[in-house]
Amino acid sequence: MALHVRGVLLPDDEVRDLWLVGDRITFDPVPGAETIADRGFVLPGLVDAHCHIGIARGGAPITSLDQARELARTDRDAGVLAIRDAGSPYPYPQLDDEPDLPRLARAGRHVAPPKRYLRDIGVEVGAAEVAATVAEQAAAGNGWVKLVGDWIDRGAGDLAPAWDADTMTAAVAAAHAAGVRAAVHTFSESAVEIMVRAGVDSVEHGTGLSLDLIDLMARQGTALIPTMINIRTFGGIADQARPKFPGYADHMLALRDRFPEVVRAAYEAGVPIFVGTDAGGGIDHGLAAEEMLLLHEKAGMSRTDVLAAASWRAREWLGFPALTEGGLADLVVYSDDPRRDLRVVREPARIVLRGRLIR
Repeated sequence: MALHVRGVLLPDDEVRDLWLVGDRITFDPVPGAETIADRGFVLPGLVDAHCHIGIARGGAPITSLDQARELARTDRDAGVLAIRDAGSPYPYPQLDDEPDLPRLARAGRHVAPPKRYLRDIGVEVGAAEVAATVAEQAAAGNGWVKLVGDWIDRGAGDLAPAWDADTMTAAVAAAHAAGVRAAVHTFSESAVEIMVRAGVDSVEHGTGLSLDLIDLMARQGTALIPTMINIRTFGGIADQARPKFPGYADHMLALRDRFPEVVRAAYEAGVPIFVGTDAGGGIDHGLAAEEMLLLHEKAGMSRTDVLAAASWRAREWLGFPALTEGGLADLVVYSDDPRRDLRVVREPARIVLRGRLIR
């Protein structure tokens, strides 16, 4: 059964009729199609560009495909119809084309330094093994590799790069040689500088970014996924660490406090910014709308640019065509205009994934 939708199509800002035939969009009328919306504001399906459906609440790896499905459906029911899983300790390639789950862009496991990352999450390797491990994890994903660029160094009592600069630069080159893009987790000033200058494709979090690096990212087209929801948790991390690592605790608080201005500077410089929640572990799934609101309220992004960062621009970046002739049949309909009141994105009126009505 073909579906019919009429509404204000964004970003075009025109009242349009579109028909969903299987998993494709057409603007040519389809006789007998079922009308599921005849008013409202229609967006290409939302994207969570930094999500982990392979990590359970609390930080342990999931242990079954059913757990992954449950987490992915939580995001789907909030209007997120495409996910970039930025590192999963549990492999689930068989879910890539599951009809009722969001479209998936996947990294393999995090590539991390030995004994300096979350237990059981990453493949922990020394410098000599990094490039080969990147190649292995490129094959385990479907277009991305995730590198852990820094974490606390307990000997130093503060954040420090995961490996030496040459090794980290070679890791990015190894990802590109394997035909995938590289994402890097980084909080610190030193690690993010190494990775941006190495040509990494996306910076995850990026709390240590400087104005010089922001300008370089803009010139290179390096993406930033701020995960502002995650950065709000730095206070709890600092409290827990302070008895043993007071310098680290102070550093984390300083990074947290300056971060809205970092994101604002990146936005004003023209850095590509995409919505990501870091769901999995310490962040609940289904919170893309809350991340969108933070980007508007705290970092000063316009409502339209936030919508783009969560919808049509993010889909283009990940290779998931939007609402064009022959494009993918993923959309969300809102009763009111989210460009006037962004809180509207919390309550989609209709959700259609792969041409199937979810709600």
